[in-house]
Amino acid sequence: MRLARTGSQLALVLGALVLSAPTAVAAVAEPAAGEAAGDVRISPGKAAPGTTVTVTTSACGNETYGKGESEAAGSFHLLPGDRKGVLVGEFRLPEDAVSGTDTVTLKCPPRIKQTVTYQISGRPHGAVEAGFGWAAGAAEGDDKGLQLALGGLLLGGAVVGGVIRLRRTSA
Repeated sequence: MRLARTGSQLALVLGALVLSAPTAVAAVAEPAAGEAAGDVRISPGKAAPGTTVTVTTSACGNETYGKGESEAAGSFHLLPGDRKGVLVGEFRLPEDAVSGTDTVTLKCPPRIKQTVTYQISGRPHGAVEAGFGWAAGAAEGDDKGLQLALGGLLLGGAVVGGVIRLRRTSA
């Protein structure tokens, strides 16, 4: 009987790990061919016209300066960020920017060039999609939220099972 409970707890923990594995693998994926070995982040990922967009990169290595150019907003400078090896730049999307994608090109000495795209969303008309979790991505066919919810459920079940087991053995 004791072996059956331990086996089910182990199955719950392993299930949580298996469900979170695809997300973890995607987070540490290698850069594609032709890209610099570095990280480029654009915040926000879906920017509305008139907002300030922040570009953060570690693709420039130890350089302390770089240049960036947005097709929609023009040129901007990359300056040292709060961590060593990280450059940060900002630009403001024009009010008349059209919905779609914008391509940002980053250049650092001696010959580092990286290109990344992000979404420009139009001004909302009527209701705005709000919230987070699996429901927010369900319309786009994104199942990461569902995977995380199921993983959290399995992990929570394993914790509850462990607590019950400890209470029974101590009594």
